[in-house]
Amino acid sequence: MVKRSGLILLVLMGIISAYGQNERKVIRDGIRAYENEEFGEAEVQFRKAENINQESYEAEFNTGAALYGQEKYEETVKQYQSLLDQTDDAGKTARIWHNIGNSLLEAQQYAPSIEAYKNSLRLNPSDEDTRYNLAYAKQKLNEQQQQNQDQEQDKDQEQQDQEQDKDKDQDQDQDQNQDQDQDQDQNQDQDQDQNKDQQQDQGDDQQDRQDQQPVPQEISKEDAERMLKAIQQQEKDVKEKVDKKKAAAAKVKTEKDW
Repeated sequence: MVKRSGLILLVLMGIISAYGQNERKVIRDGIRAYENEEFGEAEVQFRKAENINQESYEAEFNTGAALYGQEKYEETVKQYQSLLDQTDDAGKTARIWHNIGNSLLEAQQYAPSIEAYKNSLRLNPSDEDTRYNLAYAKQKLNEQQQQNQDQEQDKDQEQQDQEQDKDKDQDQDQDQNQDQDQDQDQNQDQDQDQNKDQQQDQGDDQQDRQDQQPVPQEISKEDAERMLKAIQQQEKDVKEKVDKKKAAAAKVKTEKDW
C-alpha cells in the first residue's frame, strides 16, 4: 500500500478567486515553479502574494504546499494550522486537515496523522484519497509499534545475554580461583611430601650409619682367662725389669763409695 498525494490538487483547487493583477500574476508564477518542483522559488512567490494581500487564503494555502515540497513538514503543519481559524467552509477545512495529515505522515508521526485524516473525513466523508491515506497511516503505525516492540525485545534479549556473559565470566573467575587454590594445595602437599621424604632419607642415613658401627662381640670364659693371664704375665715381666734396674743401680753406688 502506498499513500496517495492530494496536496498538489488541493493547491490548484485553492486558487479559485480573482484578486489584483499583481497578486494573481505572483500566484501563477508560484504555481508554475511548484509544478516544476522548484519548491523554494514557489514559496518565495507565494509569500510575495501574501505581502500583496495579507488576507489571501490561497497564497497562505499554497505556501504550505511549497513548504511540504521542501520537506519542511513541521513548518507545513504550523502553516495549515494557522488557516483553520480563517475559514468556516467545511470543504476548505477538510482539505486543510488532509494536508496536515499528509505532513504528519511524512514526518512519521503516524498517530497524529490518523487523527488529522479522521477530522478531514468527518467534514468530507466521500474523500477517497483521505480515506486511503488513513488506512495507510494505520498500517504504518502498526509497523512502527511492531518495530518498537521488536527493538524492546532485542534490547531485553541483549541485556539478558550480557547478564549471562557476566555470570559466565564470574563463574570462570571462580573456577580459575579454585584451580589456583587447588594448585597451591597440591604444591603444599608436594612440599610436605618432599620434606617427609627428606626426613625419611635422613633417618635412613642415620640408621645406616648406626648399622655400620662395629658391634662388640662377646668372648668366652676361656678367652677371658687367657687374656687375664697374659696381662698378669706382662705386669710380672715389667716388675722384674724394674727390680733388676734398681738392683744394678744400688750396686754401682756402693762401689763408688769405696
